[in-house]
Parts: sequence; structure tokens; C-alpha cells
Amino acid sequence: MSNVTHQLFPGFRDVLVPVATGQSIAAVVGGTGPALLLLHGHPQTHVIWHRVATQLAEHFTVVAADLRGYGDSSKPVGDADHANYAKRVMAQDQIALMAALGFSRFKVLSHDRGARVAHRMAVDHPACVERVAMLDIAPTLAMYTQTSESFARAYWHWFFLIQPAPMPERLITSDPAAYLREVMGNRSAGLKPFDPLALAEYARCLSLPGAAHGLCEDYRAAAGIDLRHDQADIDAGRKLTQPLLTLWGADGAIQKCFKPLAEWQAVATDVRGRALPCGHYIPEESPDELLAQVLPFLLEA
Repeated sequence: MSNVTHQLFPGFRDVLVPVATGQSIAAVVGGTGPALLLLHGHPQTHVIWHRVATQLAEHFTVVAADLRGYGDSSKPVGDADHANYAKRVMAQDQIALMAALGFSRFKVLSHDRGARVAHRMAVDHPACVERVAMLDIAPTLAMYTQTSESFARAYWHWFFLIQPAPMPERLITSDPAAYLREVMGNRSAGLKPFDPLALAEYARCLSLPGAAHGLCEDYRAAAGIDLRHDQADIDAGRKLTQPLLTLWGADGAIQKCFKPLAEWQAVATDVRGRALPCGHYIPEESPDELLAQVLPFLLEA
């Protein structure tokens, strides 16, 4: 990991934990108390949590992890049906990480792609996940089945990244920093919310060998095998049963294109949530508002 991580997460330690044959998950760990797993989104890393991690570590042992394919975690080559980037597999990575750190039960705070991993983890491993907060997503299946022109324009990368390899990988690899600026800077808040150190770290990680392929495989799985897993849950009447807090940006596409609270109520049994006065990147755009919402929820008995 880079020195930037230590500047943004003072007092945290780096870990690189084997979680499956040939695969490891990178994370930073800090604080004391009950375990809290933080999962980031695209095209970022665990660094997205740098404005809230210290405050959370006053109450929890915080584990901020890089997803498979992102950051300093392993980036395996995708297989034919992209199953090794299924959210079921990415969730198992995080279960193994937490077990290796001594936590068989924990809470989860998650954003974007990490929230999709958290959704699958909560359904597949209910004995491990106590409660979960998800930021600025609706369920994957609902978002694909309700795709509109306005959503497709806002989330163009959903349809670009799933194109067959190696076309999207080649374009991203040609200028990773430009890809970051276009994806992150074209949302409602522009690039203003992002610390230059964080942006530099995102660019470093996206420039690593296999990084472009890893994030493409994440999206290819989401458009295929993940949808089948989500539909199987619906067909079986299987829902997320833990307390769920869903928060989304009032200025973002989730607010404009979907009814996120209703969509989560359709697939989970105990749901609360609201919009926050920001766009998509809630932990970096509105850290104080985020903490005001998630801390009471996470600290509930």
C-alpha cells in the first residue's frame, strides 16, 4: 500500500489477507470495539472512507477493505461467465477477511459496488452480518429492469464496462486518470469534493496491472450471474432480514430515476432510509451528514 493511505487513515494498520486460493484482500484496520466492515464503490478504493473512518473508529474496530479487482486486492482474470467476480464470490472474500481478523459477526457500511457486495453478503451469510447500511444504490436487478434513457445517460459506464474484453480495458488503461476524472467529475458535485491525495490514490490503484480488467469483470458479473442470483432470491421468497439503512444523494441519479426506499422494502424486511443533501459520493461529499445518520443506526443494540 502507499504512504497516502497512512496520511488519510492515521493510526490504522495495513493488512493483506489470503482469502481464497491465490487471492488476497487488502484493508486498513483501526479502532477498538465491535467490528465494522467498510466497502467502497467504483472506481475507488477503501480511501473513500477517509473522512469518516477516524470518527467511526471511536466506536468500532473499523476494517476498510478493497474489493476483489480494486485497490491493492487481488485482480484475477475473469472466467467465461464472470462467476469469479460474482457478488457472491466477492462477499465470500470479505467474510474470509473478517474471519481471519477474528470477527465472525460484524456490521457493514457500504457504498455503490460495495453495497451490492453487502447485499449479497447479508442474504448469503445472515449469521455473520448484524446490520447493514447501503449508500446510493437500488437493488441491481431493479436498476437493470427499470433502465430508462435518463439512467443510461447518467450511468453510461454500466453499459460500457460490460462490453467484451479487451475493448473497455484497453481504453481505460490508455489513460486511467482521465477515466477517473470523467466518471467522478461528471457527477453532480464535480471533482471539488475529493481530496487531492485521495484522487492520486485512486489513480495509482487504477493504473495497477489488472485493475481495469477487475472493475470491468465486476460489472460484467453484475449484468449476468448476479442478476440470476438476485432473481433466485425473489423466486424463493428469500429476503435480507437484518436491519437495513439505505441513504442516497438528493442530487444523484438514484433519487431521480428510482424509488430506492420502496425498492429495498421489496427485498428486505426491516428498512429505513432517506436522501442526503449531496450527490453520489456521500462519504466524501457529506461526511458529517453521513455520520449523523449511520452512527445511531450502527450503535443500536
